[in-house]
Amino acid sequence: MTATSIFVNLPTTDLERSKSFYEALGFSINPLFTDENAACVVLDENIYFMVLTRDYLATFTDKQIIDTKTHAQTSISFTRDSRDEVDAVLVKGLAAGGSEPREAQDYGFMYSRDLEDPDGNILGFLFMEPTAAEQGPDVYMAGQGAAAPSATA
Repeated sequence: MTATSIFVNLPTTDLERSKSFYEALGFSINPLFTDENAACVVLDENIYFMVLTRDYLATFTDKQIIDTKTHAQTSISFTRDSRDEVDAVLVKGLAAGGSEPREAQDYGFMYSRDLEDPDGNILGFLFMEPTAAEQGPDVYMAGQGAAAPSATA
């Protein structure tokens, strides 16, 4: 069975700025699927962002393309191997023109930070303690002598 690939379409008002932003986060651009209307951002071998100009994205739907600076359509989250890696990607993203819309969230078993790209698309980066990921936050927090706060990623 072939692995499923995920393509997430994101609107942009400045394609070159978006390409630079995502490259600054450590992702690459696939030139075979990139032109003046869209850029294929490669997150890994099965996950891609198609960053599309707003006009081009509008050709794929009859629905209104929202202003991602003022409206949230989706929030996409990515795991990292440590809290330090979460912080490091935020540093890169902020230096590349992104913004952090809220403070870091520390739930004890999970640490997360949100990063908005220059167009306002929301990217979440999180680290979850391995025990919490395998057995649930309640088991992890009980081992720490605390109750797990409610959280969703």
